Amino acid sequence: MTENEVKNSIKKIIVPDTSVLINRKLSELVESGELDKSKIIVPAFVIDELQAQASRGKDVGFRGLDEIKVLRKLCADKGIKITFDGRRPTLDEINLAKKGRIDALIRDFAVKEDATLLTSDYVQALVGEAEGVSIWYIPVEVSDSPIQIENFFDANTQSVHLKVGVRPYAKKGVPGSVEVVYLRDNPVEDSEMKTITYEILSKTHKDPNSFMEIGRPNSPAMVVQMGKYRIAITRPPFSSAPEITAVRPIKKMRLEEYELNEEIKGMILSGTKGILISGPPGSGKSTFAASVADFLSEKRKIVKTFEQPRDLQVGPEVTQYGPLDGDWEKTADILLLVRPDYTIFDELRRSKDFKVFSDMRLAGVGMIGVIHSTEPVSAIQRFIGRIELGIIPNVIDTVIYIQAGRIEKMYSVSLTVKVPTGMKEEDLARPVVEIRDFETKKLEYEIYTFGEENVVIPTHKKDTHSPINKLAIKTIKDKLSYWDPDMEVDVLSENRIAVKVRKDVVPKMIGRQGKTIEEIENKLGIKITVEPKEKTFKNQVDHYFQESGAYFNIGVTDRRLRNTNVDLYDGDEFLFSAIVGNKGTIKVKKHSEQGKTVLRALAKKTLRVMG
Repeated sequence: MTENEVKNSIKKIIVPDTSVLINRKLSELVESGELDKSKIIVPAFVIDELQAQASRGKDVGFRGLDEIKVLRKLCADKGIKITFDGRRPTLDEINLAKKGRIDALIRDFAVKEDATLLTSDYVQALVGEAEGVSIWYIPVEVSDSPIQIENFFDANTQSVHLKVGVRPYAKKGVPGSVEVVYLRDNPVEDSEMKTITYEILSKTHKDPNSFMEIGRPNSPAMVVQMGKYRIAITRPPFSSAPEITAVRPIKKMRLEEYELNEEIKGMILSGTKGILISGPPGSGKSTFAASVADFLSEKRKIVKTFEQPRDLQVGPEVTQYGPLDGDWEKTADILLLVRPDYTIFDELRRSKDFKVFSDMRLAGVGMIGVIHSTEPVSAIQRFIGRIELGIIPNVIDTVIYIQAGRIEKMYSVSLTVKVPTGMKEEDLARPVVEIRDFETKKLEYEIYTFGEENVVIPTHKKDTHSPINKLAIKTIKDKLSYWDPDMEVDVLSENRIAVKVRKDVVPKMIGRQGKTIEEIENKLGIKITVEPKEKTFKNQVDHYFQESGAYFNIGVTDRRLRNTNVDLYDGDEFLFSAIVGNKGTIKVKKHSEQGKTVLRALAKKTLRVMG
């Protein structure tokens, strides 16, 4: 039955369901005079359903109950009789509400009262017509007019912030020049917040260009993408008070506006790159990513995006994907079948995001990741620990740092094997990730394994208090302080450290034949000299020297010194302490650091043994 046919042959009794009350269509009909001389019966099933929704904190329940209050006054003014009738639903019927049981009870009630069922629910109308119920279906209209949250925005507004009990305010301006502006003097009231929330959820439900990205309509925390607006809605107990934050991009830019040189454009177009777009929140990262997506699309590249929420302002040729069943790995499986030239991942947050980004990059897909970072190198640091250090350059080869809406810095990332900057010994060579300025090619940072840690070291600092020295001192103390909590550590050079401990601790720290300290040196990649805090000379003892395979044997003639601790000196310079063995000899590895110092002293004939 069409709407005109309903109006011409309308019955005098109207039974509304929850949908028309929530959408406030019944009060509109009463105000317009279309229900003059009619009788309205609201079933008890409807009242109970709205009460249940309101009790669960759902805005639709409050909205429906508010509509009934308005209806009572309107009907009294218009002379329309409104009553409330019918039985209450049983517990089983309430439990089956999601399966349509309450809707069926409302249809049965309309038939019993010989009334017309008024609904905005298409399924309810379809089933009612199939059952022969008199139906008046009023479809929900998708209005193009702005809802209340949109009215808070103007051309320069980046975001709007609403909280119950607080004056509404907004961030206005462009990246790099943003100010907070209060929008009015009176604070947001709870009833106003409920109305705004309902409008947002209602429009999101009706509009095909809008999505519920995170949460459910009755959840205390939700994120919806309503057209170009990304809206976060929170309520107690998740937040201390109801709050709405709506964000939108204020400017869509073309890549040409960033004044990139041809080398950078060529790099982006190559299709075999791993690019990170980094910067602090609100710096313009997503705007730049959207301009890159459109640039690639114009160059006939197939571009897809990973987004949650899907708020990149891109052209229709670019398909925006969300997590399939909440899982990016499932989305990646689908995307590999689509075979895009480039995928833009906006934004990388959780460890799984980094894994999916890395897996797709290693599978040969050109990847562009958007990531929060306070400085350019921080974007790379966030991959450390999530993927192997040596794989990072295969996943990321370019970092673009955005600040205040413009490109402030670019890095290229590569892997090499060398002695890290500041170290001298060739046997300290290791895999090193180099981070260079994209334009000047100047080396600015190195990432490598130091001991058991992956470290990021700036290469432009050369003083004794450089980060590598500070890290070395901290690591040495962490490793060795249980022998002597009051130990002292001095940086002798970029690749040598002196450790000063109590005299009785020296042999324990060095270990038999120097194995303990050698093991620590190998782990940390730095040479360590162990010496007592106070260099008090003992009596000089007679000694002799022999070579035996890979060892120097230093013999002590005084049998009383066997199994005791002696000190070795090069003249007056302390070398190390050692334990004399049962056979009266001290064994020192030729190719160890101690062996080299002994050899130099022997060559100068200045080796002394004190015991």
